[in-house]
Amino acid sequence: MTFIARCIAGLAGLVLSLGLSAATVELSGVKVADPVEVQGSKLALNGAGIRYKAIFKVYVAGLYLDKRASTPEEVFATPGPKRISITLLREIDANELGKNFTRGLEDNTPRGDMAKLIPALIRMGQIFSDQKKLLPGENFTIDWIPGSGTIVTVKGKAQGEPFKEIEFFNALLRIWLGPQPADGKLKEALLGNAS
Repeated sequence: MTFIARCIAGLAGLVLSLGLSAATVELSGVKVADPVEVQGSKLALNGAGIRYKAIFKVYVAGLYLDKRASTPEEVFATPGPKRISITLLREIDANELGKNFTRGLEDNTPRGDMAKLIPALIRMGQIFSDQKKLLPGENFTIDWIPGSGTIVTVKGKAQGEPFKEIEFFNALLRIWLGPQPADGKLKEALLGNAS
């Protein structure tokens, strides 16, 4: 083993022993970083997976938290910043994506709670209708920042003022983690339970 190879191996061992590893998961050509920084907080990748619709791959999703969670209840109860990251694998009409989100919210939110979410849903729908289309490789994130609210960032640009209520962020998370998720296998992957 050359001197340089020994140095690299030694550094890799040191990084792993100190728990400082930074990794990248790759799904369908999309690199999902681990960890990420959100508003000055380092968040670890809790899980990542692919959203399928019939046989088609639609997007790669990643869930980031400040501590590991393996159930939806643990995710909702986790304090601190949270992020869901979506990277498209195919072209999607942004208006249609907004409608699918609304349907996912309706499927996973008690009826009495839906009425409170309507103003935020209208704003969210506007964010996606303003985009027209999302292309393969384009990304958007939905971040919960305590003290600020939910920040939606599309193609690297924050979209308007934060949504203040944690209930709205949790309602969005239930699209993927609720009792009737968009994709059951993706739910398990985001919770780190994929086989």
